[in-house]
Amino acid sequence: MTTTTLWRYDDPMWAETDFVGYSVEALDGEIGKIAEASEEIGARYLVVDTGPWIFGKKVMLPAGIVDRVDVQNERVYVRRTKDEIESAPEFDVKRYHDPTYRQELAVYYGPGGAGSVAGTTENGRVRATRYEDRV
Repeated sequence: MTTTTLWRYDDPMWAETDFVGYSVEALDGEIGKIAEASEEIGARYLVVDTGPWIFGKKVMLPAGIVDRVDVQNERVYVRRTKDEIESAPEFDVKRYHDPTYRQELAVYYGPGGAGSVAGTTENGRVRATRYEDRV
């Protein structure tokens, strides 16, 4: 997955959807709610609140890891595990427009990065099926 495709949705229609408040479903279960969503062309992302202020944190997810969207149930499915998302660098409100910060996140979420699923293909897509389909 290139840096360019990491920051855009697979389905252009998703760019027209306001995801704030939607639940986020990782490969192995629910991880949190969307607190913010970028509308910036070529630099789209979701900020996910992973839990209560004392235990959770906010993380920035590139739009390219969104697998599918259930608009009716207000749920966004992503191609990462809960652990990969929870272990992601914390959202930095002071740096999120900084290209260097985005590049750091691209390394984390991109192929071979710490936040990349083991079954990721060379274009960054996940080969594995959803967790509930495997158990």
